[in-house]
Amino acid sequence: MEKKSIYNILIIDGQGGKIGKQIIEAIKARFNNVEITAIGTNSIATATMLKGGADNGATGENPVAVCSRNADIIIGPIGIVIADSLLGEITPEMALAIGRSKAVKVLIPVNKCDNIIVGVPDLSVTKLITDTVNIVEQLLNN
Repeated sequence: MEKKSIYNILIIDGQGGKIGKQIIEAIKARFNNVEITAIGTNSIATATMLKGGADNGATGENPVAVCSRNADIIIGPIGIVIADSLLGEITPEMALAIGRSKAVKVLIPVNKCDNIIVGVPDLSVTKLITDTVNIVEQLLNN
């Protein structure tokens, strides 16, 4: 990833938005050269992530498509790239927009909603968030 003064990070989450909120809080505490956009698959997820400190927020399919175009990094549970996952909250159009984005995707291996990642231990959410932020740090420093 090329060096920039401000990095556009897109965080996508669904259901209650708690994982997205925790990631936003951790990234905002560690980096000051980021602008975070939170896209929730529903309004509750969006509101939760905005409470976590996201700079911008929106809800639904079209914001995912639009914001995926300009993101440097996209972060979310692995289900964001699987159509009909997160209990049906991820539409095929969302998964396609994220998959086609030129952004680096940091996908969190959450083994839920009938999506199981083989070979990945079932880690706590706290450990997954720590690992995610460490990966973001590596990306921003390279």
